[in-house]
Amino acid sequence: MDDDPLVLELVERSISRYGFDVVTTRAALGVANLLRTEQPDIVLLDVNIPALSGDRILGVVRQFAGPDTLFILYSSMDESKLRELVRASGADGYIPKGVTGPELALKLSGLHHKRMANRPTPSAARVESVLQRDVTAPQSQSTTSQVSMASR
Repeated sequence: MDDDPLVLELVERSISRYGFDVVTTRAALGVANLLRTEQPDIVLLDVNIPALSGDRILGVVRQFAGPDTLFILYSSMDESKLRELVRASGADGYIPKGVTGPELALKLSGLHHKRMANRPTPSAARVESVLQRDVTAPQSQSTTSQVSMASR
């Protein structure tokens, strides 16, 4: 979720090259609809949105997500403030906005892998095999992970 369409495009292009299925929406309220229809593994939420920030949206939309869906705050805000927001909002982690491309794909994969290792489900074996691939090289085949982003 980001209010900057260029950030949405950059993230979509950069991580889809590494096998992620990326679904975006520009409407903050669209996050709830995406959660219901897409059931993504990961939701990347921008924090600095004027009307309703990602950390506040998290409280509203978590009920529409599956139990293993990760909510990651994504911001250029100071990391110590991001850590505080993660604790206060109940997010599953954060990634600074300066992280893009292969590094972003690796971080998202690592967070997802950690979640699946802590909560074994029938899909864990499938995700495990995907994560064993070399994420530093672009993948032509899609993984089972989805990242949803929205903006106002």
